[in-house]
Formats: sequence, C-alpha cells, structure tokens
Amino acid sequence: MGAPQFEARLAESAADRRAAHRLRYEVFVAELGGDGEMVDHGARLERDSFDAHAEQLLLIDRARGDHAETQVVGVYRLMTQDAAVRAGQFYSESEYDLGKLRASGRRLLELGRSCLHRDYRGGTAMLHLWTALADQVQARGIELLFGVASFHGTDIDRLAAPLSLLNARHLAPEALRVRARAESFQTMDLVPAGALDRRAAMRQVPALIKAYLRLGGVVGEGAFIDHAFNTTDVCLILDTEEMNARTRAIYEARG
Repeated sequence: MGAPQFEARLAESAADRRAAHRLRYEVFVAELGGDGEMVDHGARLERDSFDAHAEQLLLIDRARGDHAETQVVGVYRLMTQDAAVRAGQFYSESEYDLGKLRASGRRLLELGRSCLHRDYRGGTAMLHLWTALADQVQARGIELLFGVASFHGTDIDRLAAPLSLLNARHLAPEALRVRARAESFQTMDLVPAGALDRRAAMRQVPALIKAYLRLGGVVGEGAFIDHAFNTTDVCLILDTEEMNARTRAIYEARG
C-alpha cells in the first residue's frame, strides 16, 4: 500500500454508515471485547440506537482498496443538541448527569465512538480527523465539546493511579462538573496526592484522553463502569475557546 490519500467528510450514504459501523466493530468489539444490544457479530457491525440520529465523521484513505468498507480508517460520531432531542437524550446521559452543560446556555456537541484502524495509529491520521472536526466545530458555532472516553477494562485497582491523576489535576470547574450516575459511580480520588507518581500515572492514560488534556480538556466527577463494553469511562469536556487558544499556540510553536 502506498502513501495514504486522506479525505475527511461526513457520512453521506448507507454504505458510508455501514463502513463506520464495521470499523467500530473491529476496534470496540474485536479488539477491546465490547458488546451491546445492537452489535451484529455475524455482519461485524457495532451500532446502537443513537446512530439513527447522529452523524458519522469519516476519515477515508483513498489509497486503501476500492470500496467504502475498506477505505474508512477513522470515525467520530457527532451528536448535536437537535439530534439529542430526536434521540431523547445524549448518549453520555446514560452515564453522566449533564444538567450543568445543558443549563450553561452554550452550544453543545457530543463526540463519541472515536476510533482509528490499527494500521493508522501513531501517525498523521488522527491529525486529519481532528482538523475535520475543528472545521465542523467552527461551522456550527460549537462552544462546548464533550463525551465519554474510556480506559480498557474495569479493574479499578489497576486504574487507580491514572484516575486519581485526572481527579487531582484535570477536574472540571464547578460550573461544568458533570457527575457519573449513581448506579455505576466510581470515585476517582483513590491515591493520596503524596503517594501518586504523576509521570507513571500519565503513561497509563490513553492517547485520546491525553490529546484532549493537551487542548485544555477537563473531566467530570467520578468514573462510570461500563461492563457491557469492558471499559471504565470518564466524561471529558472541552471549551472551544480554550481549545482555540491552545491550538493557536501549538501551531505558532511549530511554525
């Protein structure tokens, strides 16, 4: 396979959406052991009820095969406030009380099901997908981005250090501090500050969460244990004004 020929755009057809669901299956089910009511193991598709209302932002590599199902190498699911009304709620509201975000009066966009094909991790693919996301944010006048992001597994003893680091260093301000729902609430204040090896803890934080933190992202109160997907979830919140300022600084430094 030659050099990637990337294109990023919203899904436009049933074939596009099927390709997104196929990639999500490969990542979230085949790789990470997830499951769910609408997961189709026979067809290898990962879907849920929110997909009928959400949009799928695709990263496509035109150099990879001749069909949508082989060309889609990255996905972000986007849910606007209007989509959440049609769906009855945001996906994250299954895990977190989003009352503070809804009461903020700011324009919201929920991000979810972010994934890359294994062959495209660690390169420029995520940058292309994030650039396309930034274009969507600007075009829609989005002010707050949010969504759940996951640690693989549900062993809290193993995750105690990174969760404690997020709680100690990256907790959302009170006005935006959403809280995990009581039925699966897991405190993240697990390791005393004096006993926490911050550098080692940060090495345990997944790359996607680190990327949000670098852009000024913060986390809600408590983690949510998602046994169906075999994950421990945190709710990330990103103020686009903060993101824009940090993004400009990053690009100015690179320049």
